[in-house]
Amino acid sequence: MEAERRTHALDLLTEAAAKAKRWGNVPFPPAFIRAGEGHRPPLARLIQGGRGGEVRLKLYLCITMMATSKPYDLRANPTPSRWARLLALPPDTGARRVGANLKWLDDNEYISLQPRVGLPPAITLLSAHGDGGEYVRASEEGRYVGVPVEFWTLGWVLDLSPTGIALLLVLMELQGGYKEPRYAPQYRRLAYGISSDTWTRARKELESHELLTVHRIPQGGDFDYRRLRNTYWINIERLKGAPALETFRK
Repeated sequence: MEAERRTHALDLLTEAAAKAKRWGNVPFPPAFIRAGEGHRPPLARLIQGGRGGEVRLKLYLCITMMATSKPYDLRANPTPSRWARLLALPPDTGARRVGANLKWLDDNEYISLQPRVGLPPAITLLSAHGDGGEYVRASEEGRYVGVPVEFWTLGWVLDLSPTGIALLLVLMELQGGYKEPRYAPQYRRLAYGISSDTWTRARKELESHELLTVHRIPQGGDFDYRRLRNTYWINIERLKGAPALETFRK
């Protein structure tokens, strides 16, 4: 992305966080990230569709960051052009892509759009569980994944790919409150709804940003076949620093 677009987007993201009085962490419920058997979680559904998935995921994350109090809506909703600038999208296609993906989020019950004469539609968040119900702050439901607000204000939301963001949230959910690297068993990986190829590509991206450390450790007892498995550790403090210039996505 162009450096000038990115700089302006960072200013808008910082302004949006300040206006929303958003400090500390933005909470997401585990049900947003992983689902029960036979279901695909809301996060995995958001990143389907390649390029379109990127815009809808980042729009949803920004709306969640900005909607901080009941009824969790954005009455002063930015125009599609301003959304496009906030996401550092190209000016010739950005507004159209934002409009199409806001409609997708509405059609798929992530948000509700309320038309207004002469103004952009008001946006209301719906349940992060993906069932179209009323939005409830994840921190009020119990366990949650807390994403530092710097993820937005320092530009991680701009620089990471949609699959990189998805795996970041997945591994933060897996890590939970543990103090040591975690192994992701097959049943858990299936619950996240992310393919092996996507997992591998996103893992390399997170490692390049020094957000993720992967270790290989033996599995089994002394008299068992010693198969190696991966363990994962997300450096959450790294999210509170700016991405390195050389790892910006183009």
